[in-house]
Amino acid sequence: MATAPQVTFLEQNAPIDEYGRALYAVARSILRALLDSLSAEDLLDLNTEIKKVRMRQLAKVVRLERDKGMRGDGFEWAVHEAVSGGEPKVVDPIHTALRRASSFVKDAAPRSLLFGHERARYLGFLDAVVEEAGNDAFLLPEGSGRPFRFGPWVQLAAKGQAAEAELNQRIQQIWKTGLFLSADGDTRHFAATVKSNVAQLEGGRGLRLGIVPESTEYANHAGVKYDRSKGLWVVSLADPNGFMGLFNDAYHAVARSLCTLGKQPTPPYYTKPSAKAQKVQEQIEKYPDATVLDIEGALNEAAQQSLIVETHRLISVNAPEWLHIKQKAPKVFSPKPKFHKLT
Repeated sequence: MATAPQVTFLEQNAPIDEYGRALYAVARSILRALLDSLSAEDLLDLNTEIKKVRMRQLAKVVRLERDKGMRGDGFEWAVHEAVSGGEPKVVDPIHTALRRASSFVKDAAPRSLLFGHERARYLGFLDAVVEEAGNDAFLLPEGSGRPFRFGPWVQLAAKGQAAEAELNQRIQQIWKTGLFLSADGDTRHFAATVKSNVAQLEGGRGLRLGIVPESTEYANHAGVKYDRSKGLWVVSLADPNGFMGLFNDAYHAVARSLCTLGKQPTPPYYTKPSAKAQKVQEQIEKYPDATVLDIEGALNEAAQQSLIVETHRLISVNAPEWLHIKQKAPKVFSPKPKFHKLT
């Protein structure tokens, strides 16, 4: 199994075009989720392994309709990577929710482990999650009683709903977890469910947090509150003047670019992105034959441009090899895209 790669984080002395860089970062998360969504059958139809999937190929098979999961998958990845990258609009409310869930949680920045039982089919994924959590990690459900060792119970939860008969009653619905959240350096892990639509938010035995966009439904204002009916500390991310406005802008830019590349009609409910996001859309559309991984890399570089003070951290992306283990296929050569700073 691959160890966590060393990633260079760059910090800036004078913020310039921060929104543009953030757009690139969230667009990268959305593309990563779309690549993750490809099934073995999709790859068989494309006759390629996942690391060589080109943008045009992705655009022809990807789930574009909102009710088929594209938005939800992208939102989960974006929240995970925003926590990993220390985005204050996401980190601050999650930190508040963790401290309210348990007064014993360390007062440190949150960290995130991507889960989702449907990802367990990828070779090495579960091992990566358990190893990243650490040998001393445990789950902390609500109520009194002994905590649960992280590794064995997470392995069971990976079976999905079928695992309920084998799971302890206190954590029977932990298979619904999207992210495992903890404070940096803390062994306590809290199961969080992540939904891009608050109407789909459900509680369950073992779940402690819910992460959703702000909305007018159910008096779901931005911030942190406890929902007694679901037994969850709910983090509602601000919309539109917060993380959700940024996510929606990037989401529609990526979705529209894939509609163009895949020659699919643009769904009528896709709103027009901002001027900056339209530039991201146009840049993606220029590279139909580039691999999705090349586009991801270019988006990542663009998200870090004009940053001048360099630091290093180890950041987990939960064993990237599980994205690259499927069947071999013919090589495809394409130019590596370069994105320019949004102004």
